[in-house]
Amino acid sequence: MSLGDGESGQTRTRMPEGGGDLYGGARRGGRRSSSRSLVTVVGVVVLLIAAIAFANRGGGDSGTEGDSADAPKAAATAPSGEKPVDSKAAGIPSGFAHDRQGAESAAANYAVTLVSADILKPARRTEIVRQVFVTEKQASLEERFNRAYTKEFLSNVGLDENGNAPKGSTYVSRTMPIGTKVTSYSETTASVEVWCTGVFGTAGEKTTNPVSSDWFTMTLQLRWAADDWKVDSFSQKEGPAPVPGDDKASTAEEMAKAVQEYGGFTYAR
Repeated sequence: MSLGDGESGQTRTRMPEGGGDLYGGARRGGRRSSSRSLVTVVGVVVLLIAAIAFANRGGGDSGTEGDSADAPKAAATAPSGEKPVDSKAAGIPSGFAHDRQGAESAAANYAVTLVSADILKPARRTEIVRQVFVTEKQASLEERFNRAYTKEFLSNVGLDENGNAPKGSTYVSRTMPIGTKVTSYSETTASVEVWCTGVFGTAGEKTTNPVSSDWFTMTLQLRWAADDWKVDSFSQKEGPAPVPGDDKASTAEEMAKAVQEYGGFTYAR
């Protein structure tokens, strides 16, 4: 599936091997035991991200205005002591500072929103698009999202047409930014890369799409509009990813409980 800015992505799937609880007692080793397990262990770890890439395909210019010989060089994310924004619109952090740090904070928070379970719910998706994207891109992007998140797509990840998991199951899609990097900046535009990890899948005893983790990088082209940073376009690519550990996978019940009990963050540098 093609990405918005000419990148190419892969859809990884994870198929259950045998019956029973797909979580209980299973271990995710640092290495798979054979090439067969690499091919047959399925599910839809990155279907959500791939669909977002589809929705963003043809999403407009790259927003690289501000690239110049004297543009600030990219620097690793470092804490500054500044507090995160404390205002929200449609449940999404807003009111970011009109500077490089504000652009990084906006990009991190928008990455979390764009790869969330809420984006799969039609009513909530409309709110997200109208809050996150610049006005002139909202209609076309909402149409692309709707074409990407079809009834068939939702069924493939175990959800109904309203983006809800079956009774007794919990759909999980939570993204955690690891760091941000500004690759270009001006008073009106910014390009920010957000390195992320996340957990995706359905926590349920009979799920065929167990919750798995993934690593990816989102690049967001931002524009200063309506006194805030808004997304003009975005793309994603896989990695960088560390060598997997040998953690014992939790049960479906433990995973669902964790998602319900542990809230997310508002991100800032």
